[in-house]
Amino acid sequence: MKASLVGLALLCASVAAAAADVAGLQAGVQQRLDAAPVIQGDFEQTRTLKGFSHPLVSRGDFLLARRQGVVWQTRQPFASTLVVTRERLVAQRADGSVATQMDAAREPALRIVNELMFSLLGGDLASLGRRFAVDGELLGAQGWRLSLTPTDAVLAGQFTSIALEGGAHVDQVRIAERNGEVTQIRFARVRGSAALDAEGERRFERAGHGG
Repeated sequence: MKASLVGLALLCASVAAAAADVAGLQAGVQQRLDAAPVIQGDFEQTRTLKGFSHPLVSRGDFLLARRQGVVWQTRQPFASTLVVTRERLVAQRADGSVATQMDAAREPALRIVNELMFSLLGGDLASLGRRFAVDGELLGAQGWRLSLTPTDAVLAGQFTSIALEGGAHVDQVRIAERNGEVTQIRFARVRGSAALDAEGERRFERAGHGG
């Protein structure tokens, strides 16, 4: 009995130490991230698909307003816009017409995916920690690297792992899907600001999600 109690105590101590390490890592990363209400920049997305000999590459820019949502504007090879809020997802064609619209109230899984997009682009580690086991390290004075393994059943059915690297902002994201496909996103010219400018407001208003 005494040996069992000692073993249990050691196990509890190791679990507590691991939790403290993760909490320290998350706190360290959060301190390095820019917490600006608005973040925008350019992206290059490379998607490796099963059955394709060459990856699909797309480029464009993104706008994250923490209160309004995310505008993901693809400019090459074809123009399209994806607007994501916590309540819905709207895909628009090049002319601004709606191609697809989904409501999180009717698609519960969509709320989780929307939350994931917000969290990845904004570096929201508290939200990520609720749906992923987090590991990683701080790099030098400003950098960091995180490895996320999904614990949420919906996400675990879709993804095997997500890796992030960055400094003041997220520099790159690598998403490995359970079907073997991989998406790599690299960000450039990322900057934060205190509020949306007039053009940013118009981008959300055109999608019907302004304010």
